[in-house]
Amino acid sequence: MDEDPVAVTAEDGAAEIPAPQPALPLAPRSFESKDVQRLAPEYVSLQRAVGWIQTASVSACALATVGIVWLTRDIPWIGKLLLFPGWVLVTLGVGWLSYAWPAVHYRHVSYTLDDEGIEIRTGVWWRQVMSVPRSRVQHIDVSQGPMERSYGLGRLVLYTAGTNHSRVELAGLNHAVALGLRNHLLPRGSDDAV
Repeated sequence: MDEDPVAVTAEDGAAEIPAPQPALPLAPRSFESKDVQRLAPEYVSLQRAVGWIQTASVSACALATVGIVWLTRDIPWIGKLLLFPGWVLVTLGVGWLSYAWPAVHYRHVSYTLDDEGIEIRTGVWWRQVMSVPRSRVQHIDVSQGPMERSYGLGRLVLYTAGTNHSRVELAGLNHAVALGLRNHLLPRGSDDAV
C-alpha cells in the first residue's frame, strides 16, 4: 500500500499529520543545517580590484606630495633623492597589502544559519561573533553596487531592534544566496504590518 505523500495518518487513524513543506524555494539545502558557510570566492577578486583602485589613488597623491615637496621646500639634496624611493616603497607596500589582505580577510569571515536566525563571525585579529535571532529582524535589504554586480555578488543588510548592532551587514555573498538568506530570515507567521 502506497502512502499519500501529502498527509500521513497516525497509527490509530485519529489525527492527520501534514507532510513537511519545503521552507523556501530559493534557499539551498545547506540553509537547513548548522554548517559553517563561507562568502563567495569572487569576493577576494572584487576586494583586490577595489584595492588596486585605492593603491593607484594613494600612489598618485603620494607622488603629487613628493613633487610639491621637491619644488617648494628647501631641503638638502640627499633628502630630495630619498623622496622618490620613499614614494616607491609606499606604493609597493599599499599594492602588496591590497593583494594579500582580501585573502586573509576571506578566511576569517563565515556565517551559520539555522531556523532561529544567523550567526556571523568576523575578524582577523579581533574576533567578533554576532548572533541575530529571526525574531529581532525588522527588515532585510539585499543590495549590489556596480562592482559587486559585475562579480555577481551582493550584500545582505539586517536591521534589528535596539541601538547596538541595529544594522548588521554581510558582504561578499553570491547574489542568489543573499536573496535566499533574505527569504529564509524574514519573520514567519506574523501579520504585523509595521
